[in-house]
Parts: sequence; structure tokens; C-alpha cells
Amino acid sequence: MVNCPLIRPSFRWVLLLGLSLVLLCQWILPLQAKAAHGKANAPSDPLVVLAYHEIAEPKAAVIPDYAVTPENFVAHMGWLAANGYHFVSVAQVLAAREQHHPLPSKPVLLSFDDGYQSVYEQAYPVLRRFSAPAVLGLVGHWLEPNSGLVAFGDSQLDRTRFLTWPELRTMVASGLIAVGSHTYDLHHGIPGNPQGNSEPAVTTRLYQPGQGYEDGAAYRKRLADDLKRNSDLLQHRLGQRPRTVIWPYGRYNATADAVATALGMPLGLTLDDGANGPGVPEGTLRRVLVTQEMGGAKGLARELEWRRHNADDTTRAAKVMHVDLDNIYDPDPAQIERNLGLLLDRIRAMGVNTVYLQAYADPDGNGAADAVYFPNRRLPVRSDLFNHVAWEIRTRTPVRRVYAWMPVLAFQLPASDPASRFTVATQPGRNGVLTMGYPRLSPFSSQAMGAVAEIYADLASFSTFDGLLFHDDVTLTDYEDASPPALNQYRAWGLPTDLAAIRANDALLGRWTNLKTAWLEEITLRLAHQVGQNQPQLRTARNLYAQVVLNPHAESWYSQSLDDALRDYDFTAVMAMPRMEQASDSAAFLARLVDVVKEKPNGLRKVLFELQSTDWQTHKDLPSSELAGQIDELYRLGVHHVGYYPDNMFRGTPDPAVLRPVFDRHSSVPVMP
Repeated sequence: MVNCPLIRPSFRWVLLLGLSLVLLCQWILPLQAKAAHGKANAPSDPLVVLAYHEIAEPKAAVIPDYAVTPENFVAHMGWLAANGYHFVSVAQVLAAREQHHPLPSKPVLLSFDDGYQSVYEQAYPVLRRFSAPAVLGLVGHWLEPNSGLVAFGDSQLDRTRFLTWPELRTMVASGLIAVGSHTYDLHHGIPGNPQGNSEPAVTTRLYQPGQGYEDGAAYRKRLADDLKRNSDLLQHRLGQRPRTVIWPYGRYNATADAVATALGMPLGLTLDDGANGPGVPEGTLRRVLVTQEMGGAKGLARELEWRRHNADDTTRAAKVMHVDLDNIYDPDPAQIERNLGLLLDRIRAMGVNTVYLQAYADPDGNGAADAVYFPNRRLPVRSDLFNHVAWEIRTRTPVRRVYAWMPVLAFQLPASDPASRFTVATQPGRNGVLTMGYPRLSPFSSQAMGAVAEIYADLASFSTFDGLLFHDDVTLTDYEDASPPALNQYRAWGLPTDLAAIRANDALLGRWTNLKTAWLEEITLRLAHQVGQNQPQLRTARNLYAQVVLNPHAESWYSQSLDDALRDYDFTAVMAMPRMEQASDSAAFLARLVDVVKEKPNGLRKVLFELQSTDWQTHKDLPSSELAGQIDELYRLGVHHVGYYPDNMFRGTPDPAVLRPVFDRHSSVPVMP
């Protein structure tokens, strides 16, 4: 490789401006701030929103885990009042967000979901004692009948478990209680895929056998009809039209938010993590879910301290298993379910809390997506499988987050697709030149990147997941890209179109590397923003080659930067694979990686070390004891986040009996940032 110093000049702001202007003319409008539609006028103390359900003894509760005992509820209110928190109303929150009146210090909004009868019997007297306003999330379908049984999820509840209209009128008349919409009849699951998984009705495209998925217009109309019906009902029965929507299960998306706002509910309450800082729109306010496990005042205090730091998943130890969906797929649907059962058993046995799940199909093993596992407009669908497997993992194992593992450039579009001809061109070079091997679309082609954007949009529309892992194909060597769209872009940047001339000049090579690196990064960020419209709590992870961490010259070989990745993604998944890197001393190799990462701001907090469980040169699996030893050593060196690839479930490697004890020794208790 060319031995040259890379340059990180102060012209980066000019570079980013140039990139934005160019991309405006290409495949997508410039990224808008996520909070653009929110009028943020938050006080210095972020608004705390508490989400209660039943105030009852667990043994008498509908859902014991979400019940708070009357004793603990009184303790919560007393602790909040004694520690300087000020109870605020929906009207105050809206006024503050509209820049009319600022909220008091340490503001807290109380919310009660589902409309349980215990709110009137147990919570309301306490609220009056503390002069504490609250908002009730009411489900019209559960309240409308006066007696009998009510369809509650997949079960039936007696109508007496819910508030009566006279009780609601009494509370509303007090001035303390505001009504909120918890939807009319969307607090349940609907079929979300051909396998019949029941998924949240607000965010799921309804699947009907023989008819397929509902389209965007039908989906939006279903939401609008339901929310309007509930608002009309509450206004008719209580004389108050809700200005707040409380999303069932905390699930929402940009479409749902827009529909609710158009119907006069600008305030939206979710169950998202983090604090309600100035950048959080009023339509997606985050709440603390108060549970039985939290206990009394001390448990609430710990949770509020955690939220005050705006802590996120990067402060919890991630234990990651990579899963190839190609291993689950089989032409026989019954065999798919047997394979899936084996996978779920392995996940539970391994004790991981995060899964990177392949969403694309690569049956020929060349690293590029020939097809995908979700409905889409541009590629063949090998099987509509990704959403099914992701949902099963999230609901039948302790896994906290499932990431969709996706390529960005390595797509092999059908030959009939006009965008398929815009591929990365590798300039011929001397023997030993680094080549990536993956067939890739050119990142400089607006047509190719438009196709990729559609693929990601369809993934987000027809699946439920928690994060995106950008594959290691997001790279260009110092002999790439020499395609016509790329050369046109280099010309626009004021660079030579002769790549050899660029490589021969250290200053030009450094500038070219910076520009390509930023260009690739910008593409991934725009894709994440697009997916985030349907998956609002999306986390991002980016694969990075180990040499980029260890060798400053490697940035020009890969067009990757550890510093940039740490800035732009929630996690940077460094491929810490000693055998793949042909390291003679595995322990020394891993120690060098950790030493470099430790020196970076947020390095250990945001870097995941990905180990290999298979030696691809010998085609043999590593002994589980060797992999366990590497994980143990990384933890000893101070690493928080560790994962391995691949999981060879049919061969039973790695062995959970060997890895699980090592994973368990590393506490998953959050470390305050």
C-alpha cells in the first residue's frame, strides 16, 4: 500500500457543505433534523414523564409486572414532592413547547395507561392530596360497553376492571385530570407477516392471506379512522377532546405521529429511552415505565438519575450473536420453523442480549445480496422471513435488541434493473493490491443509491426491529472507485480523474480519502434517517476493519475512519479477528486494538469487539475454549461490548456451556456515563 500521511484538514465544514449540495441534486434531500417538527423550549431540567398502569397489589392486577402497589405509589409522590419535583399538566407542557410559559424546575408529568378502575380508587385521592395533574390514556373500545366482557389483547376482561364514565367525569371535572387517547381499538396485535405473528396494530402493516399487505394509504386511513373515533367518543362522553396520544406498547412511527397531530393531538407519549431534552419533539416524548420491580421511592430515584444522564444502550454491556438468516431458510416452511426453534434455544442458552440478524440472502457466498428476506421493490424475495424471525427473537428470548444486518453497496440487482450497471470499478494495479472482493454498486451513482434507498425503505415498512448494522461492504480501496459516476464526482471535487496521479501525491491522496470516507458515511446516515421514520428508536452500528484502528495508513485503503464512526454511530463494530488478520499472537493483537480504542473519546463505550468463531482459511471452527478465552481477556482489558460471528447452530459451535459463563461474569448493570 502507498505509505502516506493522511490529512484531516480544517476544511471539513466545506467538505460537508459540498457533499450536501451534491446529494441534494442526486438521490435524496438533505437530512433534516429529527426534531424539526417539534417546538423545543424545554427548561434546563428535562421534563420527566412517568408511565403508570394499575395502582394495585400484584396478585389483584391484570398485568402484575406493571402494577404499583398503593403504598409504593404514595411513596413515589412523596419522594417527588420532597425532592423538588414540580407536577405539571398537559396544558403546561403544551404551553411551554409553544414558547408561552416555561415549565418550573424539575417538571414531572404523570400518565396512566389503559384506564384501569384502580386509578379512580387508589391513584386519584393521592393526586388530589398532592395537587398533582395527570393524563389518562383511554381505550374507547374498552370503555364503550357499560357491562359484560371486554376484548383485552388476546383475553377477555370484565368491564368492571376499567373506569366508568361517571368516575371519569368526576376526575375531569376536578381540573386535575386530562383525557388522552390510547387509541379506540389499536391496543392489540394484528397479523404482521405470512407466518401469522401478532404485532402492534399501530405500527404494523396488516397481512391477510390471499391479499398480502395493506398499502400505505390503507394503513394511514386505518390509523386516522381509529384515532378520530376515539377522540369523538371522549369528547361526546366527557366534554374534553384529547390533545395527547399515548401509544400502545410505546410503538409509533412518523406516519402515526403525523396522523395524531393532524387530529389535534400534538403531544405524543412513548416508551422510548433517554431524557426529554430540547431536541425531543413534543410528539415523541419519552416516558419512564414504572413497574412492580422498581419498588418504592429508592427504585424510582435510581431510574430518574439514570434518565437524567440521558443514558442509552451504549452504557449497557452488549453481548452480540451474529445470525445468518441463510442458515434458517429452507424451501420447506416446516423445516424453517424447526431451524428457528433451534436458533431460539441457542440464543437463550448463550445468554446474549443483542442479535445482528442478516436481512439479505447470499446463497452463493460472494458477500453480495442476490435477494432479501422482506417484501421490496428492487430485489427478489427469497422468503418473507426477516420480520418473522426478528419478532420471534424479541418475544421468545431475553434479547433486548435485534439489528437488521444489511449491505449498503453490495447488492446484485437484477440485470433488467437500469441501476444494476452502475457498479464499483477497481482500477488495475500492481500485484498484491487490496481488493474487497464484493460486487458493489457505485456510491456515486444516483440511480444505484436510489435503488438502495428503496430497499431500505421497504425493510422499514414491513418489519419491526431495533437497529441497523451496516455491513463491511461500506468501503472503497485506494484503487476504487474508477466508474464514470465516481470520476465525475472527483472532477467536481477538483481532483484528478487519474487515480494513479492521486495515489502518487500524499496531499491529494489524503484529501481524496477524507472525501470518500465522508461520502460513504453520509450515505449510511441518510439511510438510517429514512429507516428511522418507521423505527423511531433505531440504533446504528457500522462494521470497521481492524487495520483501520491499528494502522493510520489503512484509512486510505478502506475509506474508513474510527474517529468518524465513533462520532456518527451508536456502535462501531470492529472486526477483532486475529486469525483473519493472520496475527501471530492473538492476545497481543487484541491488546493493541483495545489500547487504541481506549485513547478515543467514548471509545470503550461505543466500540463493539467482534470475534471470529470460524477460521475461514482452514474452514474449521475455533475451539470454544479459545473464543471464551478471548472474550475473557477483552473483559479483563476493560472492554464493555463483545460479539462473535458466525453462530454455527447446526454444528453446535460455539458451545453455550463454555461461552455463557464468560458472558455472565461481565455485569450487564449500566455504568453511568
